[in-house]
Amino acid sequence: MKKHELLKAQIGPSEIIFLPVLHGKLEFAQVVRNYLLDIKPEAVAVEYPETLAEKILRGVKRLPLLSVVSYQEKDGTTVYLLVEPVEPLIEAVRTGLEIGAKVHFVDLDLDGYQGHKEVFPDSYAVSRLGYEKFLEEALKVDYPKDPLDIHREKTIAYRLKQLAKRFRSIVFVGGLAHVNAIKEFLKEELAQPLARRKREGVSLFHLDQASSREVLSEIGYFQGIYEKERTKQLTLDRLELQQRLLEEALSQHEEKNKEVVPPRHLKILNQFARNYALTEGRLTPDFYQLLVAARGSVNDDFAWELWEIGTRYPFQTENPEICPIRINLEDLFKLHKKLKFFRKLKPLRRKRLIPVKKRPLEKRPGQWKESWKGINICSFPPEDIVVEGFGRYVMKKALRVLAEDLRRVEPFTSSLKDGIDLRETIRNWYEGRLYVREERPITGKVGSVVVIFDEDEAPDGKERYPWKITWHGEHDQESDMAFYATRAGEVVVGPGISRCHYGGFMLTYPPMRVYDIWSDPIFDFARGKAERLLIAAIDYSLEKYVVYIAKKPPSSLAKRFATHQGKKVIYLPIGQFSPALIKKIQTFHVLEGHKVRLYAHKYIEGE
Repeated sequence: MKKHELLKAQIGPSEIIFLPVLHGKLEFAQVVRNYLLDIKPEAVAVEYPETLAEKILRGVKRLPLLSVVSYQEKDGTTVYLLVEPVEPLIEAVRTGLEIGAKVHFVDLDLDGYQGHKEVFPDSYAVSRLGYEKFLEEALKVDYPKDPLDIHREKTIAYRLKQLAKRFRSIVFVGGLAHVNAIKEFLKEELAQPLARRKREGVSLFHLDQASSREVLSEIGYFQGIYEKERTKQLTLDRLELQQRLLEEALSQHEEKNKEVVPPRHLKILNQFARNYALTEGRLTPDFYQLLVAARGSVNDDFAWELWEIGTRYPFQTENPEICPIRINLEDLFKLHKKLKFFRKLKPLRRKRLIPVKKRPLEKRPGQWKESWKGINICSFPPEDIVVEGFGRYVMKKALRVLAEDLRRVEPFTSSLKDGIDLRETIRNWYEGRLYVREERPITGKVGSVVVIFDEDEAPDGKERYPWKITWHGEHDQESDMAFYATRAGEVVVGPGISRCHYGGFMLTYPPMRVYDIWSDPIFDFARGKAERLLIAAIDYSLEKYVVYIAKKPPSSLAKRFATHQGKKVIYLPIGQFSPALIKKIQTFHVLEGHKVRLYAHKYIEGE
């Protein structure tokens, strides 16, 4: 690997190589590691004050666990410094220790230094142009300076010159905005700076899980991949990582919600995110822009899964050996806007996500699922009301459809019969005559309703909806119900609360009559789960009509069975109903006992 001439300074027999970085950026962390492994210097100098060395080194040795170095300034302000994998300075310390180099902290410890906003090129340019070409262009810019910056740069230059007396090969890792000034100060005769030798009250904490979802420089998903890959030659590409993240979120979204996202929606997502990034002078979208694009092109449920996976740091622990701490972006003095992040999001502009969720969260991923037993189960009453209401609605709708089929329309001759049919009259207006209608009474009512969302006839024989069960109504206002669905306990959204999706269900009235249709040998001649539900609905119906809602009409076998019993199946295509309504009906929750009903709404209504 060739070292660019702009990145070196010669002091006597010693050579100082500069690795300028942008803080908290994935691209620069891997550049630092790759260069240090290639150069193998005798010493590594980093832009941290020596007063924090002990705690930073301890935090580096804890990695991949996350740490926070904390101390108070004279005015009472608490300062927090993150020890995270993708911070280039932390990577410099970590790799330096691994290769056996002496690590030195050469910055100046100052009170009241908050830094200043600096506009740099997008760090993704490093992946495309290369690190040296990026520096060649970036170092041409004259960045604004604070008076305290000059004091810091002189101190760093002085300490680098002192290190040059002891080591022949030194690598300095520091902020991009300071490199040119430090190189110039190396040419001057500098007096030893007055500097704090020790700072009291410096502490080290473990960064807790909730905070790691908010305050990390790069999202937890990126940091986790970086940590897993850092033992290799690092060539991580931000765009490729984003695509991996989107694919994982999509897979989880489809598994949990049983909703297939069309490929064109993903194409729109990527195009929108790219254009959004360009409007703000970025080469790649940040995580906020990616979430906005996901929400706009797919829906809020997908955006939630994207946030959930993207902010999860895989190396967290519930039992750290040091005290955990919870901090937010305000504590780090970073610009941000708050966003109330529900499943139905309202668009608010912000640079970094601080989700405020009404739904309680697990202390650790998988906690609720591990505690699921599934022995004594019951339904969630508000969803029962929705399903029963839907059943009664389709009963009325089916009878109206049947009435339309039985209605006779004919030209007016001598009697108006049941009234003028305006639709047919207008359609044949050119004839110059009226049309009248004759209503024929419907004899019979609807006794059962069958809704098939998915016939679940996979060619490979793998069932998407393997859970088959029959439930009895709890009172005379509820029907008996048989259904096939995703297994209870696969997706657990709260303590004792599992989210499931129907493949199909059957409702029949009145309740407390239905034997388990899935084990009843009478229905074994049915050729699939959907057909079994329909045949059972016909058999248990006390009325003449059975409503069948599905993508395909009922089978000839089921219609013959209905005819032999003196009944009739009324078919309604599922496409006649709103997709939002169908999705709402298809999703339901299973609770572990009636006691869970007391708090289930806290976890279900916020979804």
